[in-house]
Amino acid sequence: MKKFYLRNVVIRATLVAVLVIYIISCKKGYFDYFHHPAFNEIDTSGCIAPYNLNVVLREQITKNGFGQAIGFVKFRQNDTTHIINLYTWVFNLSPDHTYLLQRAVDPITDSSCSSTAWLTLGLGLTPQAIHTDRFGYAYEPLFRNVSSVPSGKQFRIRFQIVDSATMEPVLNSNCYSYTVR
Repeated sequence: MKKFYLRNVVIRATLVAVLVIYIISCKKGYFDYFHHPAFNEIDTSGCIAPYNLNVVLREQITKNGFGQAIGFVKFRQNDTTHIINLYTWVFNLSPDHTYLLQRAVDPITDSSCSSTAWLTLGLGLTPQAIHTDRFGYAYEPLFRNVSSVPSGKQFRIRFQIVDSATMEPVLNSNCYSYTVR
């Protein structure tokens, strides 16, 4: 019983940390809406720069008895090296398991984010697995080089976390707009 209680405390503290990262990343007063309890409608369109995103990934249906799994990607572009840092956290997934972060992009003219051309992200061009610990949590600092894409190019982008064994999506993000620096 004590172990279960401590796990719930850790989960809540982690969600608060994600919330703080989200709030620090955006200017006050720019939020369109924010509903904390289930992270169901977080919108980062109010973030300052179109080249820095706070991506929340959620599961569509809760699959385990411990609550909803969630992920967070702090997407930051470095203007001098054209490197996108993808600081990736996942919470409450299957313990001691391996996952992958993927993205799909569409031209900014496509308003639906309908691409199914998923690219596995990692350390540059090398895909990198995200390994959860015994509690189902993980952090992985990933990156992508976009020096071949001209500055000012705009895209719609969405992310998913997939099970590395089955390639089935476990977490999905909304559609975001971003501009290459």
